[in-house]
Parts: sequence; C-alpha cells; structure tokens
Amino acid sequence: MNRPKFYVYLPIIFAAVLVLGIFIGSAFLSGGQRTVASGGGKMSKLEDVLQYINQEYVDTINTDDLVEKSIISLLENLDPHSSYISAEELQANNEPLQGNFEGIGVEFNIVEDTVRVVAAIPGGPAEGVGVQAGDKIVLVDGKNIAGIKIANKGVMEKLKGKGGTKVKISVKRNGKKNLLDFTITRGTIPIYSIDASYMLASSVGYIKISRFAATTYDEYMAAFEKLQQQGMQKLVVDLRGNGGGFLNTAVDIADEFLPDGKSIVYTEGKARPRKDFFATKRGSFENGNLFILIDDGSASASEILAGAVQDNDRGTLIGRRSFGKGLVQEQSDFTDGSAIRLTIARYYTPTGRCIQKPYTHGMDEYYDEEFARYKNGELESADSIKVSDSLKYKTPGGKVVYGGGGIIPDAFVPIDTTGRTLYLSEIIYGGLINDFAFNYSDKERVKLKAYKTFEAFNKSFQITPQLLNEFVTYAEKSGVKRNDKEIAQSAALIKTQLKALISRNIWGIETYYPIIQERDLVIKKALELAQGKK
Repeated sequence: MNRPKFYVYLPIIFAAVLVLGIFIGSAFLSGGQRTVASGGGKMSKLEDVLQYINQEYVDTINTDDLVEKSIISLLENLDPHSSYISAEELQANNEPLQGNFEGIGVEFNIVEDTVRVVAAIPGGPAEGVGVQAGDKIVLVDGKNIAGIKIANKGVMEKLKGKGGTKVKISVKRNGKKNLLDFTITRGTIPIYSIDASYMLASSVGYIKISRFAATTYDEYMAAFEKLQQQGMQKLVVDLRGNGGGFLNTAVDIADEFLPDGKSIVYTEGKARPRKDFFATKRGSFENGNLFILIDDGSASASEILAGAVQDNDRGTLIGRRSFGKGLVQEQSDFTDGSAIRLTIARYYTPTGRCIQKPYTHGMDEYYDEEFARYKNGELESADSIKVSDSLKYKTPGGKVVYGGGGIIPDAFVPIDTTGRTLYLSEIIYGGLINDFAFNYSDKERVKLKAYKTFEAFNKSFQITPQLLNEFVTYAEKSGVKRNDKEIAQSAALIKTQLKALISRNIWGIETYYPIIQERDLVIKKALELAQGKK
C-alpha cells in the first residue's frame, strides 16, 4: 500500500496536536516563565512539546492514550470520513470487506439471555461437527455463558479465533436431556455480500448487494449467471442501505453494464493526479433493461455504481436520494496494528459531478443532515429535494442530473408510512418480533421443516389471528402495552415481519427478502417499469 511521505512522522505529529495550545504562551515553573527548547522546524517543535509534557506535566500521563486521542481529534477536524482505527477495531472493520473471518461458523442471536444458533454456516467447522440451528450454547471451554447477560461482542470474543485453534462448546438441544459437547477447530468463514438473488417475475431478476467487498464481484457473477439460467432478461440491483466498500469492486460491477470505453468514475486530489476508470470489453449485461435501487443509506461505492449507470443513460435509478459521500480514503497501517484512513481525493461521476454533500458547517450538521431530509419532507416528496442550478449537469442523452449532495433517482418513490404506529416502533426497536419469531421457529422447527421447501412454506404458511394474538401477549409481557387500535393499523406489517423472520430462521437469510418485499413500494415500482407499466 502506498503511504504518504510524512508517514513516519505521524505518531509524533498526532501525539502533540491537541496539547500544543496548552503550552504555546506561558508555562509556569517555580513562579517564572519557561521557554521550551526546540531544534527548529515544525516537526521538531511538536516532538519537543510531547517530550516536555512527559517530563514536566503535573501528573503522570498515559502517553499511548494521549496519542490515540490526538489522532482521533486531528482526523475528525479534517472531514467526516478521515478516521483513526485502533488495533482492536481494525480487524472487525476489515473483516466485512475482506469477505471472511476466522471462527467456528455460526449465526447466532441472544434471546432471553441465552446464545441460540440461528444457523450453522454451510461447509463451516460448526456444521461439520454437527451443531444445528436451534442449539443453545451454554458453555464455552467449560465456562458458563448463559444467564450472565453476555453481549454479542463477548460471544464473538469467545467463539472467534485464529484458524487451526480449537474451542469446546456445550449446547442444549431440544429433545435431548443432557448437554451435547462439540470440540470445533476454527477455520476461515466466508462473509457474503450478496444478501439475495432470485426472480421477481418471469423475466426480471433481482440481486441485493449489501457491501462492496473483495469477494463481491465473484458473488455477483455467480448470482447473475444463476438468474440468467432461469430466464432473466431484465435486472434489478438493490443498493439500498449499502454503505460502500472498495472502489475497484464497484468499478468491476459497473463494467458489466457498460460498453467498452465508457467512463465509470474518476478520482482527483491535491496530491493525487486525476485517475480515470473506464469500462472494458467484458460486460455481461450491456443491453438488457437495468434498474438500480437507492436510498439515503446508499453511499460511496454504491454511488459510484449508481452514478456510472445514470450518467451513461444505461439504466433507471429508483428510490430516494443517496447519502452523498464522494471522498476517497487511503488506509495507512501502523506497526502496532492500528491504522488511519485519510481522505486523499474526491471521486467524480462520468459527467464530472462530485456528489459529496457539504461538511463546512461542522460535523454535527453533516450527520444531522439525514434527519433534516425527514424533517423537510424529502422522504415523502421529490419536490422537497433542494438542488442548485450551479451543480447541474447533463448526460449524453440530455438528462439533467445534479451534484453536491447525493444522487437523485430517476423515479422517486416516497417512504411508505402505511401502518406505521408507535406500537410498531416499540416492538421493532425492542427486538420483540425477532425474539418471538426465533422462539416460535425453535419450538415448531419440525412442523415448519415439513414444508420441505421455502416455496411450499411461502405459499401455504400464514400468520393466523391466533398466532398474532400470541405475539401481542408476548409483547405485553415484555413491557409493551397492548393498543388494539394501533395493532389493527399495523397488523399487516407485523404479520409480514413475523413470517419473513420465521422463514429466515428455518430456510436461511435469502428467503427473508421475497416475503418482506411483497409490501416494498420500491420493488413494486421497479416491477412496474420493468413490465412497461407506469
């Protein structure tokens, strides 16, 4: 990885930046004034300040802690996306982008203070020794983890570890009197970035991408080829909630949609000359109808892909305005395992627009901008989106597009507020739908598996009034007061969520989306456009 020339000085610079102001001016020593010796030059001056603090400060200080806080503060004051990542955090930050981690290979939930296996990842170490969905993990290496209010982080610390190392778990399984013991050798576990891929209609395929990781392009191609074999002629790519990832991965996927030589994106910064990225000859879907779904959670690499499609008049963007992150970060690693991600350039879509939203009025306003969109009515009406003629651009086909704050879709779909109530918010944010669905799936696993396939389950299984009432009673016992009027308003949404989560627990995460999206207005709009409806 290329590092800035001043890389070797960073620990010194960062350590002294925050405290520099304390010592410029008067330093009182025995009632007098003291001058801090400096060998000359800014770098030396900052090093002298740190040394002076270590020698003369009234209390003993933790130099490492001072360095960490100084780095964080310095980078936070540059822009919203330059950041410092401690050694402890770096691995967790990198794993989703690397596309794998080392551990035993289970998805789990903590329900009623008990770690419960949602699924053993196919081909993973846990599945290999016989761990099953529904197992309750009681002991890890002989130490109890049930009923002690353990958090997700604590569970992962115990189960994850270097490949080749062993961990012993003891589980309680329904129908078994005694605990079952498993000794598992940790291995490399894949983290998938394609959440779902299936046919929305007879000729319309759907692929949901959750992030742009090192493995995403290969995952995308596998999903694409599977859908092609099922007769796909039109494609919907869902980037909603996708916060980004690797620029090169977004470029590779954009290349699949664009003819040879078409501009995808370019980057440029003060110390980084312009670098252009163009489509090559390898595109596998350069002519079929293409629809890209975006919202305010679509950022960075998602916006690169969406911008390339929109600016080349290649497809239709559907949904709501994207986040607006047009800054490029470069990671530089320290020998202690920590790293900085420094903004070194901006990226520009093919028409030349930078879609980075402003951050000149402070970080609070920058991060509050998403709430401001809601407050200003933008999520419900495209007319509420504020645009500036000074940031107006035109695509080769004559379409007007705007820079300066996210990508505005070609087809706006307002947020669906139907059935939204305070009761619904309480049960969702309290995790009660998820917990109830897990308990129900665990209790009725044999009956649910009798459907044989997800398709059979989806066609025949219904959330009955009796089951809905069982959930309401469960929520009431968990502290959410019954409100019959609001329950009636939200009943359809609650039923859909329950069915989707039960399906996920039995048939896997990919089956969650076909159910939940039956009420998805953005998907509905994409289907209407794909089928020639308005």
